[in-house]
Amino acid sequence: MKTFLQCLCLACLCGVTVNSTVSAQQIVTLKGQPFQNVTLEASLKPFKKNDKAYIRAVAQEMFTQWQSLLRHADTISVMLWASDGSEILQYTGRPEQQLEWARYMGNPNTEHAVGSGPDSLSLHERAYYYIEKPPVFSYSDLRFIIQTLKDAGHRITGKVIRIGATFDPGPEFAHSDFKYKNHPEVLGGNAMGKKSFVSCYAVLKGDKMAYAGFPRGIPDNTPFGVFFGRQCRHFLTDMGYDFIWFSNGIGYGMEAWSSSGVLFDGKKFDAGKLSEVRSKILEFWQLFRKECPTFQIQTRGTNLSAGIDLARDGVDLKDIYSGGFNIMPPPNSPWAALDGDYGMELVGYMSRIAEVPDNRYLFRYYVHDPWWVNSPWFDRYGGEPHDIYLPMSVSRIDAKGNVSLPAYLNILSIDNSYGDMPVQAADEVIPHILRARYDAPTAPGPLVWVYPFEEYHEWAGGKDNRLPEIYFGDWFMRQGINEGLPLNTIISTSSFRQVITQKPGFFQQSVLVSVVPSAGSPLEKALISFVETGGQLVVYGPADHIGSAFARLLNLDNIRPLDGVFSLSTHFENDRLEQQQYPDSILHRALFCGGGISTVISNKADTSTKILATMAQAGNSRDVVWTRSTPAWNGGRVVYIRGTNSSSSKGSKLLTPDNPGQWFTGPLLLRYAMQEFGYRLLVQKQSPGVKAPVLTISRSNNAFYFSGFTPNTTVKQFLKFPEGAPILTGYETTLHNGSASYSFPPAWHKECRIFVTQQEGIVSCRETYSGDRDIRRRIRINGLRHATVRIFPDNDITAEELRAYINSAYPWKTGKVVVRKGDARFGNNFIVENVNGELAIAW
Repeated sequence: MKTFLQCLCLACLCGVTVNSTVSAQQIVTLKGQPFQNVTLEASLKPFKKNDKAYIRAVAQEMFTQWQSLLRHADTISVMLWASDGSEILQYTGRPEQQLEWARYMGNPNTEHAVGSGPDSLSLHERAYYYIEKPPVFSYSDLRFIIQTLKDAGHRITGKVIRIGATFDPGPEFAHSDFKYKNHPEVLGGNAMGKKSFVSCYAVLKGDKMAYAGFPRGIPDNTPFGVFFGRQCRHFLTDMGYDFIWFSNGIGYGMEAWSSSGVLFDGKKFDAGKLSEVRSKILEFWQLFRKECPTFQIQTRGTNLSAGIDLARDGVDLKDIYSGGFNIMPPPNSPWAALDGDYGMELVGYMSRIAEVPDNRYLFRYYVHDPWWVNSPWFDRYGGEPHDIYLPMSVSRIDAKGNVSLPAYLNILSIDNSYGDMPVQAADEVIPHILRARYDAPTAPGPLVWVYPFEEYHEWAGGKDNRLPEIYFGDWFMRQGINEGLPLNTIISTSSFRQVITQKPGFFQQSVLVSVVPSAGSPLEKALISFVETGGQLVVYGPADHIGSAFARLLNLDNIRPLDGVFSLSTHFENDRLEQQQYPDSILHRALFCGGGISTVISNKADTSTKILATMAQAGNSRDVVWTRSTPAWNGGRVVYIRGTNSSSSKGSKLLTPDNPGQWFTGPLLLRYAMQEFGYRLLVQKQSPGVKAPVLTISRSNNAFYFSGFTPNTTVKQFLKFPEGAPILTGYETTLHNGSASYSFPPAWHKECRIFVTQQEGIVSCRETYSGDRDIRRRIRINGLRHATVRIFPDNDITAEELRAYINSAYPWKTGKVVVRKGDARFGNNFIVENVNGELAIAW
């Protein structure tokens, strides 16, 4: 006899409505926040035959493979990479028009014809057809595919199915006469060669060709936004699309992938161009929306961040977000899979969701590449889920103090470059995505980035040229995260001010990280109040525009700025290097660091101030890291870090870090500075050139969740918190001087509910079975020696509901001890003191 759930599942697959007072959503729920939408991205390559029965079978398989994920979404979307967007630009409105589609591997817009040229040519220099004889499609066939996807998806999932079109500004996916032959004047960006990407604010030359929106041809001097918008309105409507995806930075400036742009050429910043560029970008959105007013726009954005894009290319996210354009903000960039720069991925992601148009944002995961013969899950990630757990540990705090998670999830893509859809990829990826969502943040993490979204946009347009300072800030944080700073919670400065007014203790368990506020600004007042009432704060960046009140808080003064090579002296506990030690020389380039170093401690005699790092040059010294805390602040503390962005432009798309064997990496001081707040986050490795692990720490249902990427698995990590040494569930650790030591695999994601205060020994934490109808959870901690154990049960657990047993076993009739409430500054925690042997915790 089939169970009710089996019948329900069969009914859903068959498209049958089950009459019951219990809904499927009540039975199958994703703890926390289910996804509003899951998008399966796909090219047309899986449709290897232009045959209606074959197309229907492929559509059914698409949804079947991903059903265990799709059940957790309200709405399902399919984003079709039919071509490169030229199918929109060249659309005439005739259903029988032949479709130029993305049937290639490699770049079809080179001087070499498809499949021609010497064998030495790379895929970026020449393209191949993905199968010997790709099918021929018309626009009518495309419409049939779209309707088939909607029908199959609804039949299998029972949910609303939306289909999205895509537009890419570059040459990657399909042959484009429009971009590279008929209208090369639209090209401006240099991401894949000189003038290879469409500029959103280009102006078209006239022609006499027929288009759906311009049947008599394009009038001369037509803005690209007008032409593109009108073509989209006709194409999306006629084909049955529901939304459009703007790929690879279109709508966000000229350069999608480069550290330079219209305002910054790698040598200087030209603030004089900012107003014009800002206006041109905003005008594109306004013109597009006038022509195509209703379809939702989802956006890829650039490979960089809000601050960097603003400073180098004039991209004003504030105006775009507030323009009422019905857009989704850009997600995390997929480029970390290619270059391993997870600091850039996380900084870019967080900076662009600090403020959002309507509280929705998305997470995108790179499974396959349909064009460049790589499938990241298998070959770039090696089947390791770090690019799932790291960005999915990110959360934003809104103005009401709510923890906001990505509402949309995109899978790029469900097919590979051969047009195959390996079911193994779905089977292996889905459990990690769901685990990350089950463990998603419900509270601020230990570190919270107070992002100056509003301030950056004000500073960019002010009378002072603060573009270098804006540019510096995000690059500095990028390198700090790459050096192991566990930063994955974001709140904008304006939201922060509202939250601490409404909920003064909201960030009691967090260290805030902020730029130096401007003199007399609302942010200045809010940060001073936060510290003076017990808050913990890290302030970074140049202090050239500091006000007198904040200068007094920091005990800071500015003198003549210095630039160039310095000797560095620090007063931290350092990483443990087995061979070559970190250099004591550091290179500070004013161009990439928001100016020279001018900061010093104002009153050296102040006993509340402790110097942590200085930089010296030719008999001149500058203070670059110090901490200050007075008794009147009730535990409040502030650390100031001037910051050196130890990177420069060397012809690569992103800034290139300095050689760590020759120069000290300035952003490493961010991780070291956390020692002042009780966090010891150290690594043991062979030499400076060995990459540090990337770490995020989030809070969910009162637990700590540690997620990491270990690019070199010979590295050992040492962790100690104010709460004690974290004992990860399912792990053993050797304690060294009170710190837990771990050797982690390339990707890892672990819960921690136990912290131990103990100097030495091997301690383990293991899940064990309940064996009691009233117990949902039981954990055993072994290897304790006169230890204080701090416990973080589920949020709603009280001392009366928490059970603790020393050196006992089933049926738990002996060894019971009383737990007591722990320090309130750590939230809902309990402690058991002077434990020897094993402690079992249950609730």
